[in-house]
Amino acid sequence: MGLLTRTSLCFVFMVLMQSRTVAFKFFSFKSVTHGEITRFAILNATLQACKEQALQQGKDFVEPKTLTEESLAAACSSPDSVKGFERTISKIRNRNAWVDIYYVSEAKYHFDDESFLNGRDLITNGTSIVKASVKQQNYETAREKLGEILHTLQDFYSHSNWIELGNTRPYSNLIKPNSKIENIADSETCTSCVGIDCTNNILENIITEKKLTSGYFNLFSSSKPKGKCSHGGFLDQTKDTDPKGGINKDSTTSEHGNLHNQAAGIAIAASKELLEDIRAAIGDSEFLRLMGFTQKSVLCFVIDTTSSMSNDIAEVKKVTASIIDSKLDSGNQPSEYILVPFNDPDVGPLTRTTDPNTFKSKVNALTASGGGDIPELCLTALQLALTGSPPQSEIFVFTDANAKDTWLKSTVLALIERTKSSLNFMLTNALSARRRRSGERPHTDQSNFSIRLSNPLNKIYHDLAQASGGQAIEVTKETLSQATSIIGNTIAASLVTVLQAVRNPPKAETFSFLVDSSLQNLTIYITGNSLFYNITSPSGASQSSDQTNGDVGIIQTVGNFQTVHSNIADVGGVWLISVNSEELYTIKAFGKSPIDFLFDFVELSDNYQSYAVLNSRPAADGNLTLIVSVVGGDTVKPTEVALIGASNSNAYNGTLKEVAFAMFLATFDSVPAGGFFVRVTGMNTSRASNGLFQRRSSIQLQTSSIKVITQAPESLEPGKTLTLPFTVTTTGSGGNFSISVSNDRILTVINVPASLTLEDQGSANGTITLPVPGNTPSGSSVTLTIEAAAPGGKDFNYAVLRLAVAAPVTDITPPVCEVVSIDANCLGICSLSSWELLVNMSDSSGVGIQSVTIRQGVGSLNTSSVLDQGVNITMAFYTASCCFPLVELVMVDAEGNVGLCYKSLVNNGAQHHPVLPNFIWLNLGIILYQFMQL
Repeated sequence: MGLLTRTSLCFVFMVLMQSRTVAFKFFSFKSVTHGEITRFAILNATLQACKEQALQQGKDFVEPKTLTEESLAAACSSPDSVKGFERTISKIRNRNAWVDIYYVSEAKYHFDDESFLNGRDLITNGTSIVKASVKQQNYETAREKLGEILHTLQDFYSHSNWIELGNTRPYSNLIKPNSKIENIADSETCTSCVGIDCTNNILENIITEKKLTSGYFNLFSSSKPKGKCSHGGFLDQTKDTDPKGGINKDSTTSEHGNLHNQAAGIAIAASKELLEDIRAAIGDSEFLRLMGFTQKSVLCFVIDTTSSMSNDIAEVKKVTASIIDSKLDSGNQPSEYILVPFNDPDVGPLTRTTDPNTFKSKVNALTASGGGDIPELCLTALQLALTGSPPQSEIFVFTDANAKDTWLKSTVLALIERTKSSLNFMLTNALSARRRRSGERPHTDQSNFSIRLSNPLNKIYHDLAQASGGQAIEVTKETLSQATSIIGNTIAASLVTVLQAVRNPPKAETFSFLVDSSLQNLTIYITGNSLFYNITSPSGASQSSDQTNGDVGIIQTVGNFQTVHSNIADVGGVWLISVNSEELYTIKAFGKSPIDFLFDFVELSDNYQSYAVLNSRPAADGNLTLIVSVVGGDTVKPTEVALIGASNSNAYNGTLKEVAFAMFLATFDSVPAGGFFVRVTGMNTSRASNGLFQRRSSIQLQTSSIKVITQAPESLEPGKTLTLPFTVTTTGSGGNFSISVSNDRILTVINVPASLTLEDQGSANGTITLPVPGNTPSGSSVTLTIEAAAPGGKDFNYAVLRLAVAAPVTDITPPVCEVVSIDANCLGICSLSSWELLVNMSDSSGVGIQSVTIRQGVGSLNTSSVLDQGVNITMAFYTASCCFPLVELVMVDAEGNVGLCYKSLVNNGAQHHPVLPNFIWLNLGIILYQFMQL
């Protein structure tokens, strides 16, 4: 049914009733927040998508008793998708909150100041961007835009008088670009409140004539049009101008807070209605991908295809076939495959597919040729891979050359920090077996040669691997096959990190890490040359690095890379690793577990009721804020969040506070110098024994005394030029700060200042210009990175912007259908008879229908296209058993406009049948009260 369960409803009831403060915000247990409105809508829409996809595939579907991310993933037979699903919900909620920081004073983003037409255009244009972005597989861009438009849509029900007019359903015209926004008030709308009582401050004629209005809001000025309502609240300066007061329903203590529950309920239904429109346009499979629901693991290869890479490419082909063939029948295959080849001067194109055979074909088509000089464009390829892969991907790089494009190092570091992806390098330019473009074979068999020296040309790869929590593995071409076993280990779903450490310069040290009983397949990676280590298990079993098979596990060594696979059945407890080395080394301990955490650096609004995720490094002023959530169900809670120094084991503990359901803020008044990791400690109360667990981030993070401030536009238009101002500030010493700008589409950015001069603790402004080629596809995206480096390069920061490309939408009319014939003979036993329906479908643009799918009904559908007087007509033939006497077909045109064709044998004649959301939420307070009485 797509309903909130009793448990979920009781939870919302407790949220509503605990106390009375701010709502439609993000940090509150005291009202329904933007975050919970968004989450409830996504859960329900995803439930519907899973259910209907299962029914169309002839599979059984059992709705979960309690609607949560974990229960939904299990019901949809995809439990390994939980982390991707929760990450997506977090992404959309975060972008929803971002609107309150960056567009707090712009009326159209909140339907303030009676900006109904501009607000509706913002929603419908944004919806078109979401649909086009999904079509181009730019899911992150789509998620960001979805979060923005959901905020605006939800604010309509809190900021307008829609609820006061007695409406109990969403205003569907807000998501329909071809529908009018009617009856907007053109005269005075409010009278002053009586003291603090604003219950009846909207004029009676406005209510009786069903006139639509919203409150005026201004942070700085008290002026507003004569007789108009104010938004109200502490920040609104117009509230004290006649007519005084306000009409917002943002909280139960707002001027119209008595209607807060109803506003929140309809906002949930409206959000679901928007999600259903998007789902209808893109289909259930793509909708589930948009929600991160099918993202379990990603196989991403970045491959040097220059002339000396023949052996390496052959090994890549071999390992690709091995991984795909071994996992295809197990249900554990990667959910996506990504390939980025690079040569000189060509990089790409990026191939992204869910079809393993397509990926295998692309890999098998690779050949080694060209190159010329030794350095290659590896970092350019990495830039493309990082922006084209899902967040937290494991990316594998194969090359035997040093990097030519070293100027992109800071850009790649920025993208690592923003995407939280890891880079793993397979480097076959080892000093002991070095052969380059001549193609000559080595004179001796070096298959068992032990490499003792790191190639200095590989330093940049080691730096990037260390920063990302990956590995830089130096091997000979003959031993590469032994190293590729890391790929199968690392792309498994639900991997979590329990220890990550880098020691450069090296020093002897003993590391400890906690393993909980939920973790399986404990594996330890150690990279370094000429090192000795000893591992001790919680039971006291010990094994040194010179024992390949011992009491702790099996140790495999190739080049500078060692893997330890534990053979201990019960791995729970505190482990110790003592390391002694004369060269840099890295350690990573990980395994498979459903328990993990998500985090982002954020800046808070002045009233601490909203936040925005940073698109840069946090400030090095000693004040740092993280937003944290734990994956693994309602029984896992964080108890401590700490920052661990990357060059030592010093821990800086933060102050942890739960600010909304399953959302925590961790604040720090001091941070480690240099790089650091995030460590979360928590409790799993479902465990009968000690349920303590620890997890760490894989990537290294840093603060900066520099800040790059800019504002992304709503979208880019093909054939137009973007002029983007930015500001660089520093809390440290001034001087000449170098500026660099890059993008992942290799577009020419002009007018980039080479440097900006800043005073001590000063700032300076710059502007860049980005022409967008006219042939850039709508729905594509450009990831733009603006970097500023302090004199001497000791400190740098950046702003990473993901810019959506959207051509103007000219067709806003949904497709229509017309019944041609119905043939039904449904007398007697329904299972022994059937009925048939033939309809013609057309699009006003004449281009034709792009897709037709069954929304309701159990039957078979066939379509064909004909040209009738220059207009493309789609003929749809549907047949079903008489036991299923209705059908609803979804028609989608090239612009993503959605039309619905509904037919029931009970109601003869085809008609457009609107998709109505489940209105159990419409009067949320009443429904919750009724459930609590059961």
